[in-house]
Amino acid sequence: MNDQTWTGIRQRVEALAARPDSTQVFGALGHRFLLDAPLTPEDLSELQAQIGVELPEEYRDFLLQVGAGGAGPAYGVFPVRRVEGLWRWEGDGADLAELSRLAEPFPRRGPDPEDVESLLSEQPEEEDFEEIDDFDDAMEAWDTRWEALMWAPERTVGAVVINHLGCALRQWLIISGPERGRIWSDDRADEQDLTPLLDGDGQPVTFGRWYRDWLEQAEGGTPPAGTAVDRTSDRTPAS
Repeated sequence: MNDQTWTGIRQRVEALAARPDSTQVFGALGHRFLLDAPLTPEDLSELQAQIGVELPEEYRDFLLQVGAGGAGPAYGVFPVRRVEGLWRWEGDGADLAELSRLAEPFPRRGPDPEDVESLLSEQPEEEDFEEIDDFDDAMEAWDTRWEALMWAPERTVGAVVINHLGCALRQWLIISGPERGRIWSDDRADEQDLTPLLDGDGQPVTFGRWYRDWLEQAEGGTPPAGTAVDRTSDRTPAS
């Protein structure tokens, strides 16, 4: 990606804020088309030294030329900020990322689908219990097993949470490994594993494509594909 890729992007985002129809864009009431200030080259060097790996080129250039986070797909791009001397990403679920393990290759495959299906088949049903307390105990025990299978830290090494779509659904930017620079969807709250975000031709979506597609659709007044959330779930990883 060349230096021209992000030219004028910040100004286009700022122009959206002044449009009377901008609030119709999904997530706009959250980010309000505001962007953090870009990182300085010194900031970026310090950040990459801390995490022990170079960030993907498209994202790195975005941080330097557009902003450290803010307006973007769904509820916006999680900002990366220095807090008490250390860099970290901030947002709903950002703490799911293991910042000390970003240099490890992100795994393309998660739990064995047969193991997932088997565990789902054992999920307690309230009507099978005479006492609600017994159901609650059984559900708590099942949730513990589910979280150990689906939310193990090893599943998301080499990646950072880049935004959220609501209802505990999120998207990750892959930092290391064969999927480096690409966006993956996280629907584990809906009992599905992480999957690569693909375009209409079935091709992987990179960070630059992901952001620019959102911007073009927002400017055109159309809801960005893949951001509207109509599912609900209260399953989140145990703290």
